[in-house]
Amino acid sequence: MSEQKKTRIRWFILSLLFVATTLLYIDRAALGIMAPYLQEQVGWTERQYGYITSSFMIGYAICFLLMGRFVDRAGARKGYAVSVGLWSVAQLAHSLVSSWVGFAVSRFGLSIGQSGNFPVSIKVVAEWFPKKERALAVGIFNGGANVGTMVAPLVIPAVVLFFDSWRAAFVWTFPVSLVWIVCWLKFYSGPGRNRRVNRAELDYILSDAEEATTEKVSYGKLLGVRATWAILAGKFIADPIWWFYLFWGAKYLHTRFGLNLSEIGLPFFTIYLASWGGGILLGWLSSRLLKTGSLNRGRKLSMLACAVCALPVMLAPHTESVWVAVALIALAAGGHCGWSANIFSLMSDVFPKKVTASISGLGGFAGAVGGFIAPILIGASLEGSGVDGYVIPFTVAAFGYLFALGVIHWLVPTVRPIKM
Repeated sequence: MSEQKKTRIRWFILSLLFVATTLLYIDRAALGIMAPYLQEQVGWTERQYGYITSSFMIGYAICFLLMGRFVDRAGARKGYAVSVGLWSVAQLAHSLVSSWVGFAVSRFGLSIGQSGNFPVSIKVVAEWFPKKERALAVGIFNGGANVGTMVAPLVIPAVVLFFDSWRAAFVWTFPVSLVWIVCWLKFYSGPGRNRRVNRAELDYILSDAEEATTEKVSYGKLLGVRATWAILAGKFIADPIWWFYLFWGAKYLHTRFGLNLSEIGLPFFTIYLASWGGGILLGWLSSRLLKTGSLNRGRKLSMLACAVCALPVMLAPHTESVWVAVALIALAAGGHCGWSANIFSLMSDVFPKKVTASISGLGGFAGAVGGFIAPILIGASLEGSGVDGYVIPFTVAAFGYLFALGVIHWLVPTVRPIKM
């Protein structure tokens, strides 16, 4: 009898994660794209815009902890539907306000819903993919961050011009999100309960499965593990670098090269298309290294490769060419995407599936705290200094990953699964 051919439902589930992450970043990027226009229309000051941005980061930090626990208890199916529903309503609320306070409240609501995306996605990948495919899977769904960020500056201005209203920028994704929620609820269940998965694929998914357990693990117990602090350090140091590219990338290109809103689309598209491809490539490299070597060696060599990709970005403030700057930022952003894929995979390398969403929540909290602190320091660096002020942020962005890898290696000299 011939061997049964595996179904490939896990990749369809992964495509749903990718679409949701794309929608998340389109919604997240909308305010940054519209900020110069809204500043004139609504009349907020630079300081008030800082409050709006900070309200998102504060909410993101707090709710990452809450959402991680909620997802572990409610499950991925219900947890993701609630998460996307919350952020879709909050995004829609942006179109109903007319003051900086209203935007700050809407932004805080957006952070509540969006804080659930990555804890759910990591939990789903841990449930649906064996360890040797997880870095690649995370690299693919995390590519939605790049696709959403590069689609947003191309589509949102066109939508606003078509409807002749800035409010349209915050409305058009709402029906798309509703369709996604319906598809998720219809098609998602765990691999062992999904009737579309045949025995061959299920055996493959469970080829390195751990023993099932219903025991709950407290945050106190998780924080007593050195590997938890390695995850926190990796996110706290690296995530603010991504926020820097996302929230200051357009401002840097405008300050350094004079690009306006209508001209920023192509450079941003190029940066995030290249970084998405780089993230997938580095995720593939990680999977390749894991197949040919030890888990510890493969994971850390992959993270080292990501860190090396970020080093040339220190030259960005010194170049006279906009496209050289774009290439340097794209390479560094690709390194970050690969780094994120490996950090997320490191969570499932070390921790059992029952706590992956909680660990992801703790990591997201650490990254959001770093993302809250970094804008204050970046603003101080840029205050009254023009282009020269970008030297320090880009230098930190270049060396941050190497420093983070050193901290991770010190805390976790050998990557291996732990029992809790």
